[in-house]
Amino acid sequence: MKPEQLYELLAEVEKEDPIDYTGLPFDADDLRKLACLNVAEMVQGWEQMDNADRELIMAATLVRLVLENMVLNARLCILAREE
Repeated sequence: MKPEQLYELLAEVEKEDPIDYTGLPFDADDLRKLACLNVAEMVQGWEQMDNADRELIMAATLVRLVLENMVLNARLCILAREE
């Protein structure tokens, strides 16, 4: 899996569900490319794993990302109430 492939898929996903990069001191495109590179590196060597192991790793990674997103959104809500 190449980062470029992931980048193209990410662009398609963001058409339907864009990410708000407003106020970040980073270039949005640079962040996208970095994320794609990180994931491409993470999945290197997965060809040697059986499907069940790959699915378990993907599910665990997805759960962690969902949880992290929930925590970050909760923190944003708390900060918004404090203002």
